[in-house]
Amino acid sequence: MTAPRPTTPRKALGRLSLPERTYVADALRTETVGGVLLLAAAVIALLWANIPALHDSYESVAHYHLGPAAVGLDLSVAHWAADGLLAIFFFVAGIELKRELVAGDLRDPKAAALPVVAALCGMAVPALVYTLTTVTGGGSLDGWAVPTATDIAFALAVLAVIGTSLPSALRAFLLTLAVVDDLFAILIIAVFFTADLNFAALGGAVAGLVLFWLLLRTGVRGWYVYVPLGLVVWALMYNSGVHATVAGVAMGLMLRCHRREGEDRSPGERIEHLVRPLSAGLAVPLFALFSAGVTVSGGALAGVFTQPETLGVVLGLVVGKALGIFGGTWLTARFTRASLSDDLAWADVFAVATLAGIGFTVSLLIGELAFDGDRTMTNEVKVAVLLSSLIAATLATVLLKIRNAKYRRLWEDEERDEDADGIPDVYEEDDPAYHLRLAAVYERRAAEHRRIAQEKAAARHGLAEVPGGAGEDHHRPA
Repeated sequence: MTAPRPTTPRKALGRLSLPERTYVADALRTETVGGVLLLAAAVIALLWANIPALHDSYESVAHYHLGPAAVGLDLSVAHWAADGLLAIFFFVAGIELKRELVAGDLRDPKAAALPVVAALCGMAVPALVYTLTTVTGGGSLDGWAVPTATDIAFALAVLAVIGTSLPSALRAFLLTLAVVDDLFAILIIAVFFTADLNFAALGGAVAGLVLFWLLLRTGVRGWYVYVPLGLVVWALMYNSGVHATVAGVAMGLMLRCHRREGEDRSPGERIEHLVRPLSAGLAVPLFALFSAGVTVSGGALAGVFTQPETLGVVLGLVVGKALGIFGGTWLTARFTRASLSDDLAWADVFAVATLAGIGFTVSLLIGELAFDGDRTMTNEVKVAVLLSSLIAATLATVLLKIRNAKYRRLWEDEERDEDADGIPDVYEEDDPAYHLRLAAVYERRAAEHRRIAQEKAAARHGLAEVPGGAGEDHHRPA
């Protein structure tokens, strides 16, 4: 009878595979640039709305109406940004989720358990914190979903500003959290913030999505086919009463994201590569420009901590997010017998969980939907979201800076490529050819150092033979 084979405990937040690492690096690079633009747009919006001489112009532009009224699309600029441009953002989120499900970490149920449970706990705990706070203070429960969302672009912009060399495993964890977060955010919007349904428009939107899927499956190509169809589906979805951004995520999920033989990238990856800069560089910053422009005063900031609704948002994002994500990660590791990567500590997980308390874009959108018709409360909730994001960013900066020296060492180990073949050495340590290439590199270096040593020795020997050479200065005239 043979003894059972010992099993190696699975590592949580371990090193990524090389293809996954490359994808994450490309995605985060674009999101980081977009995050910086998002920060700039938010600052411009706050200045534009709070400088007395400019305030009226901000209101005029944000509430200027345009669009065809005959089809129910005579919307304000701010409305176009929230319902129209954010559909692009959710389209990219749909592609990201589809890729994670068929080719990324979410493909493996064991690997998917960690970010999915962490994301769910990171949404449930903030909602619970908001609910308890408002019930205790006698406030409105309408905003329970506001603190449930994480803004990955804003979070990555914070990482770019503080210059931390966060290991790729933690960055990927943050990105996957945000992808799952976006999925559940759009479900919350679709289920809880749907107005009276127009079944004719909804049926038309569904028919358009079916046509979109059939065209993809039959191999039809050409942006001139899909862009007009996408606009029609979006318009029908908007008029159906379901939030229009649902159309974006639905079309993103329909794209094929697995590679076939001979393909460098799947159609979904190619389209995401083209559309992501538009989302991160234009759609989300413009939404921030026309959503973050709230009047901020000392009284408004003080009121955030006295009203149950706004206090619930602050506590939900700053405390609930950190506790939910950290607790969900720890519980998953505990009950799946997965041990944390040897390179990381639980303090690192908590720092990233704190960073996830930045809930800018989707939180602002849900705040507008939750308190639709109550402009005063909408603005106060927006102030709470902005303040919460600032607090979470500050706390995460402090926690990450404490560990930054270790992160830099890990990052340098991940990036080292001594054989100069374009692949980091940590991915080639089991390849005999890598060690042969490295031996050749060291031999060339050794030969070069021997040559330099011989030249230096010869130069020193020749100098010593010259009469009156260096060091013989006792015959020099005074």
